[in-house]
Amino acid sequence: MSVNDPISDMLTRIRNALRNRARTVDCLNSKVCRGVAQVLQDEGYVEGFNVVDDGRQGVLRVSLRYGAAGEPLIASLQRVSKPGRRVYSGVEDLPRPLQGMGIAVVSTSRGVMSDRKCRTERVGGELLAVVQ
Repeated sequence: MSVNDPISDMLTRIRNALRNRARTVDCLNSKVCRGVAQVLQDEGYVEGFNVVDDGRQGVLRVSLRYGAAGEPLIASLQRVSKPGRRVYSGVEDLPRPLQGMGIAVVSTSRGVMSDRKCRTERVGGELLAVVQ
């Protein structure tokens, strides 16, 4: 089955796994999806991820993180830029989800990074997702 938007597919799989209280979730492996997973790991929303070889492109296995009472750390995971409508943002116009408590995932010319890192490096790009 062909997936038109692997980033949306990944975010939906993570959302569904969080609702089911799953410990891990398998996503399609691509460079952008690995970048999104790396940003989520760096910001502390997931435990980690690794690439499992399946003979084709591989599977990205993401280990999810929960709070002390078992509640998911990710309350909202929204896709902003879509294949039908790309959303680009300069460094001054990057959103601050939850007044800085959430993150925005941005694809830049220097790779996929969070909005905080974009501000420190003074670079904008395509706004992929917002995590709250």
